[in-house]
Amino acid sequence: MRRLIRWFFRLLATLLIVTVVAAVLTLLMLNSILRVYVEHRIRAETGMSADIGDFSCSLSEPTVTIKNLKLYNTPEFGGALFLSVPDLRIEYDFAALKQHKLHLALLRFNLAELDVVKNEIGRTNITSFAASAKNFSSGKTSLTSGFEFTGIDVLNVSFGKVRLIDLKKIGSNRDVTIGLQNMVLKNVKSEADLYGLMGVIWLHGGGAVGLPNNPAKVKPATGTNP
Repeated sequence: MRRLIRWFFRLLATLLIVTVVAAVLTLLMLNSILRVYVEHRIRAETGMSADIGDFSCSLSEPTVTIKNLKLYNTPEFGGALFLSVPDLRIEYDFAALKQHKLHLALLRFNLAELDVVKNEIGRTNITSFAASAKNFSSGKTSLTSGFEFTGIDVLNVSFGKVRLIDLKKIGSNRDVTIGLQNMVLKNVKSEADLYGLMGVIWLHGGGAVGLPNNPAKVKPATGTNP
């Protein structure tokens, strides 16, 4: 009887280990597949190539974590870096999602670098990207269609620097330090709720596209793709 019990517990332990390992491998494969899918969808919706260093979607809690996201400009704007996001964390309301509502408990967004590029005919990549962003906000894309945005409980934003690049006047390229760390906004439900954030960014960087408040914060750019 003791031997039977011993073998039973050994079998149970083996099954438990195999189940855990299988679950971990499945999660790793799932995250890898989702990472490729997200990169593909970003390109399909914006026309920009995306590179994600690490993508993690938890099965135990409704969270998504993205590490080292880089988005690259279209050939019209040189194909170099558009933005670099070392850390992006989303905690979403699963119950709301099942009702086709986008409600985020937390959005932590660390934008290390944003490259504003003006092409040879004077058009900027920001103008081009704004059209895509408008489609997202109006639900005109395949990703957002059918979902209602209901708000972000806590928005945590960090913003490193803006790199200004003129493809026609390379010598005028420069970096503007924003230096914003962990600014928190609560109950964000519309663009109007972001005006305070935009005002702080403007004050930190002098509007980025204009002259900075502190000339000491400006230094020549060392290249178009760091």
